[in-house]
Formats: sequence, structure tokens, C-alpha cells
Amino acid sequence: MSLTSSWHASGPVLAGGSQEAAVQLIELGAIILALGLLGAVAVRFSVSAIPLYLVAGLAFGDGGLLPLGASENFVAIGAEVGVILLLFTLGLEYTAGELVGTLRTSAVPGLVDLVVNAAPGVVAALLLGWGPVAAVALGGITYVTSSGITAKVMGDLGWLGNREAPAVLSILVFEDLTMAAYLPILTAVLAGAGLAAGATTLAIAAATITVILLVALRHGQWVERFIASPTDEVLLLKVLGFTLLVAGVAQQLQVSAAVGAFLVGIALSGPLAHTARELLSPLRDLFAAVFFVFFGLNTDPSALPPVLGVAALLAVVGVASKFATGWYAARRAGVSATGRARAGTALVPRGEFNIVIAGLAVSAGINPKLGPLAAAYVLILAIAGPLLARAAEPLTRVLREGRDRRAARRAAPEPQTDDAPQGDSTEFAPSSDLTSP
Repeated sequence: MSLTSSWHASGPVLAGGSQEAAVQLIELGAIILALGLLGAVAVRFSVSAIPLYLVAGLAFGDGGLLPLGASENFVAIGAEVGVILLLFTLGLEYTAGELVGTLRTSAVPGLVDLVVNAAPGVVAALLLGWGPVAAVALGGITYVTSSGITAKVMGDLGWLGNREAPAVLSILVFEDLTMAAYLPILTAVLAGAGLAAGATTLAIAAATITVILLVALRHGQWVERFIASPTDEVLLLKVLGFTLLVAGVAQQLQVSAAVGAFLVGIALSGPLAHTARELLSPLRDLFAAVFFVFFGLNTDPSALPPVLGVAALLAVVGVASKFATGWYAARRAGVSATGRARAGTALVPRGEFNIVIAGLAVSAGINPKLGPLAAAYVLILAIAGPLLARAAEPLTRVLREGRDRRAARRAAPEPQTDDAPQGDSTEFAPSSDLTSP
């Protein structure tokens, strides 16, 4: 076939495709413009934009005010990229040696976090009569904090340099690595696989994480030499491509893509990590916003009211349990009360992993109410978490000032009172020595 005939044959297809592409461009433009306007509102009132992004997703999703369909696939991929970049830039904050040291010191808080926060979901599923498999899934949903939302909140509020930040980040790392072991187990349980199949899946995940950690610890300089580039343009392409590649391979090997991206981040250090962070920050912010919108897009507002009561109760328990976890971890690190409050509120949001767990359970047909319950639960805490984090410092300041005032009143001396009868006091009575002749 000649080039001319090939061009004529493809003409109608291109024309039809251009119409669909135009609709996609319009929808994407509307989404990104709406995000920009919502971000401006958030800056104007000095609040986090995350809840506004989630509400925008609800408005653009099925059952919302302006449902979008043509750009759904692009937004889904953009959401995946957003989570990967959030975790990659989070990994840039630590070296491999610091990660190992953090895991050693955070073992106790990490286990406390696991028990305290998974228990409400397990108990709720059993009380609702959903069975042990649903209990395993709902326990994971109530357990894990959204690393993406927490990282974004801490960055927005300037908390990444605070003393409690290592305690919070160590718990996030512990949770993400726990998810690397939990998700293969959950998949095997949902599929009804036997013990041997589940153990094989878990072994593959553990081996993958171990290999990546060993490369980062012992051969990180090789990774840096491979990534290092003469220009910012080449460096951006190589860092982004390598991160997505490792994340995809990790996902293929039954390890979370977010965990793979995090481990790539810790493999880079020094000036290269600083330059990579600066180059990727705008892309991270864009795709992170797309992630939060995508979460709202996949939540049908009409399915939320029937499970809202249970979700609200679980959310209240989740706020208390995560706050207690963060307070305990920061206290072990010797952080002040204000820092402990910041750590507790930073761990409240739920997000990406929770939805992944719920999606696995729903696709396996465990219980039709599990999906809406998880969506309502995550939506409540994804909105409440950033708001509580914003209020942590002012509330702690008010409580501290009230405590100081009460302590000052208790320490003040009691006023002296004169109980002697009038005219009978001898305080100013002349002495006999002075009146005697």
C-alpha cells in the first residue's frame, strides 16, 4: 500500500479521533483549571487544598454535578503517577542507612500502630457479620495512613523539618513495607489460595524489597552514576523514567508501586537528590492533585448515605487511634506536646492504599457494602485529616495557655485576712514601755 493510499485510508479515523481528543482536552482543561481555582481559594484562606480536590472529584464523577467520561483513563494513569511521585520525593528525604536505622527504632511504634488501628476494622466486620475474610480486608482499610496525603499535608504546613517528622515518616515507611507483605497475603486470601500459594506470593514480595534495599545500601553510587546527567532536561527524563520503571516492576512482582518509588528515592542522595526534588516538584504537585480528584471520581455520592453512620463511627475511632499512635511515637522521640499533636494529626488521613484494599475485596465479591463503607470512611478522614492537622498547633497553644493560667493561679499566695475584732487589735497599740512615765 502506498503512503498516499495509507493516508487516505486513515483520514476518517483521524477525523473521528480528533473529535474524541477534543473532548478529552476540554475535560482535562476543565479539571486542571478547576484545580487551579480551588488551589487559589485554599491559599487565600490558608487551608490545605486536599479536601477541595476531593470534593471536586465527587462533582466530576458518576452521580456528581458534571460527570466526566472521556478523560477517565488519563486521569487514572495520572493518579498512579501522582502517588508514585509523592512517595519518590518522600524517599529523597532519607538515605538508605537512615532508613534501616529508622526501621530499627520504629519497630515498637510500628507494631503498636498496626495493632491499635487494624483492630477497629476487624472488630467492625465481625460485628456486622461479614466474616473473617472481610475482617482481614477492613482491618487493612482502617490500619494504613495515606502516605500521599500525609506527605502533602506535612509539606504544605512546613512540618518536614520538625523534630517529630522522622517519627511520623518512620511509621509511614513501616506501614508501606507492611503493605508490601499484607497485599500479597490479602490477594491470596481473597482468591481462596492455599497456604503454599500464599507463602510463594509473600516470598516473591519480600525478595523484591530485599533486593532493592541491598542495591540502595551497597550500590547506591551506581544508581547515582546512571542517573547523573549534564543538563536538567536529561536528568528530569532519566529520573522520571527510572522511577516509573522500577515502580512498574515492583507492582508486577506483587510489591506496591509506591514502595518501589520510595526505595528509588532513598537510593539517591546528596546534590543529585536535591536537584531531582526541585525538578520533579511541579510534576508531583500536578499529578498529586489529579490523584485526589481521581479518588473523588471513583466515589458514587448516592452510595454513601446508607453506610455513613458506620463509617462515621469508624472514623471517630480512627482519629483517636491514629492520634494516640502519633503521640506515642513522638513522645518516644522526646518531642514536645505540640510536636506530638502534630504527629498525631498528621497520621489521621486515609487514602490510596485503603482504596486499593477495598477495590481488591469488592472485585472478589466479598461484600457489596464494603466498597461504599471504605469510600465513606476514607473520604471523611481524607477531609478531616488535613483540617485537624491545620488546627493542631492553635489548639495545643490554647490548651497550654489555659494550663499555664491554672498553674499560675494555684501557685499564687493566698491573700492575708484580718480576723481580729475591730478595736481589739494590738498591732498598733502602744507598748507599756512607751506609755510608762
